Amino acid sequence: MSLKLTIENGIKDAMRAKDADRLRALRAIKSLILLEETSGSSADGLSADAEMKILMKAAKQRRDSLEVYVSQNRPDLAEKEQAELAIIEEFLPKQLSDEELTAKITEIIASVGASSPADMGKVMGVASKQLAGLADGKAISAKVSELLKK
Repeated sequence: MSLKLTIENGIKDAMRAKDADRLRALRAIKSLILLEETSGSSADGLSADAEMKILMKAAKQRRDSLEVYVSQNRPDLAEKEQAELAIIEEFLPKQLSDEELTAKITEIIASVGASSPADMGKVMGVASKQLAGLADGKAISAKVSELLKK
């Protein structure tokens, strides 16, 4: 079942359950999907990869907003963002732990043959493709930088 159908079914369930937070988050995801579909970049619907990118972008936006609201002492808005983020993350694959991320990036560094921080671009190109959806881009970048400095 495509992400769009899953989201539409989730919207119906949230409406029946009168779950406003879930409904708001699912409608936001559906809106992003519809925008991408109507942009004309894909003639035959969205690929699973494109759907994953949409979800990652939505989750990143929520994390950034959450960070701002917490720093500005706005717990009311932070709570809404946290609720939406939790719902969006239900549709994303499980994120890698710090140890798993370190192991994967160490393998990538060995396969690329990187040995210094100057090789960060080569490693990041491969790592961001292999770990898409499994880890945040900032976390990947920080871990690559840390491992190449050793």
